[in-house]
Amino acid sequence: MGFTDFVSDAGLTLLDRWVSTRSYIVGYAPSQADVAVFKQLKEAPAAEKYTHAYRWYKHIATFEAEFSSLPGDPSKAATAYGPESSELTVNPAGAPEKKEEDDDDVDLFGSDDEEEDAEAVRIREERLEEYRKKKAGKEKPAAKSVVTMDVKPWDDETDMGELEANVRAIEKDGLVWGASKLVPVGFGIKKLMINLVVEDEKVSLDELQQQIEEDEDHVQSTDIAAMQKL
Repeated sequence: MGFTDFVSDAGLTLLDRWVSTRSYIVGYAPSQADVAVFKQLKEAPAAEKYTHAYRWYKHIATFEAEFSSLPGDPSKAATAYGPESSELTVNPAGAPEKKEEDDDDVDLFGSDDEEEDAEAVRIREERLEEYRKKKAGKEKPAAKSVVTMDVKPWDDETDMGELEANVRAIEKDGLVWGASKLVPVGFGIKKLMINLVVEDEKVSLDELQQQIEEDEDHVQSTDIAAMQKL
């Protein structure tokens, strides 16, 4: 009777069982038999319900551009193939007796699955690459600290205006000077209390203090009075 119905569950089940032990409708290579059956299907069989028919359909679809050049008689309909057809036996002529058993051991549709897996991998890699680009485009905020520094003069005769000017004259990438004030410490002496913001990876507070203390005409010492991470 061959294949007569690919709409009902019975017809699709028949096809599914047929290709469960075969790579192709006839023989061991794609032919017009596959083309005839393929064209009778409106769409791929449901993968969950008709696993073997689905895999056969996806595999034959890869030859669609070559349908006209495949061997066989293109005038024959799908009914000419399948169960009880004169065109096919379970073990086609010339094939080794154990071929059917071998087909169970060797997945002849493996390349089709690999193509699908490769496509899934390609899509995933593209999405990961897009994610990495977006992530790279968003620069992580630099770690910063707000610091209050005390700068102490030698005595009450030190010109505090010049002292502060010399401090603020120091420029570094990642250093921003803020507000300041003079705070009495006793005996008419006032210290400079100055705020600054530093990028932790760019500015060393120890090196900054050393640089300020190089102004030996005005600066006696420096201290970090307070520090807070932003």
